[in-house]
Amino acid sequence: MNTELDFYNQQGILSDPGSYAPLYQNLPSSISDLVSLVQNLTVHVFWTRRYGLEVAPERMTELQLRSMKRRLERTLELDDRALIEPRPVEKRLLGNCRDHSLLLTSLLRSQGVPARARCGFADYFLPDHFEDHWVTEYWHPSQLRWVLVDAQLDTLQLEVLKIGFDPLDVPRDQFLVGGRAWQLCRSGEQDPEKFGIFEMKGLGFVRGNLVRDLAALNKMELLPWDCWGVILHQQIDNPDDLRLLDEIADLTAAGAPELDAVRFKYQGDERLRMDGALLSFVNGEMVPVNLDLSTESDPSRRMKGREG
Repeated sequence: MNTELDFYNQQGILSDPGSYAPLYQNLPSSISDLVSLVQNLTVHVFWTRRYGLEVAPERMTELQLRSMKRRLERTLELDDRALIEPRPVEKRLLGNCRDHSLLLTSLLRSQGVPARARCGFADYFLPDHFEDHWVTEYWHPSQLRWVLVDAQLDTLQLEVLKIGFDPLDVPRDQFLVGGRAWQLCRSGEQDPEKFGIFEMKGLGFVRGNLVRDLAALNKMELLPWDCWGVILHQQIDNPDDLRLLDEIADLTAAGAPELDAVRFKYQGDERLRMDGALLSFVNGEMVPVNLDLSTESDPSRRMKGREG
């Protein structure tokens, strides 16, 4: 048995559909069909107007739904038909790149396919810029490699962005996982000011995605604006922190991070480990959130913070 693949073909706390698992029955199994399914269920908040959708303010709370169980619950509130049924854009759940990636990860794991969400930066949204972004990574058994998939890039986005690669096999120089971005910035090969989103950028931002990617590799796929541990340290040049972050980057930058080392490092250092307490950037302010991670049977019972 391959312990690493076995770990990633099982659901995590946030990817687990819980009582909504029956919704995953009789779904297609090809990557392309599953990506189309994700796009049928989720609309990216930054692209809504491109699809002709004006979002009511009260629907913005959908962006705070961390767990797949909560996201599936809301999906059925919008449209209670089977997931495979085509949905008009106004009936799709509001989300972002993390949500597209988590849903695809959840669907793949439900079919026994090793998969994980990856947090990092994409260079295909803006010229000379690395945008804060998430994708999905799954194990390709015949090619014996982890493949990056951008489930957000539908036909419209591919055309608008003039994407020249296959979004079902994203080149690793087009999407940089957090560890690789950190290495490039620390070595001086890239300018940290080119990494981020909106006015938020720089090495401190890269640090956040490095730690979020480490957490995701441990099947804790938190929101892009969730902050804890070393992410919250005001000083970016603390020598002890830098040594730790360099070690994490070395462990996670490659296409196949070593699972035991990744789990040992994450679980063994309180600066990295998510213990349930975090601050989340909501409506322009940092809001305390407490997630109860003690019971793994029902993900909804662990989402006791400001989740929407």
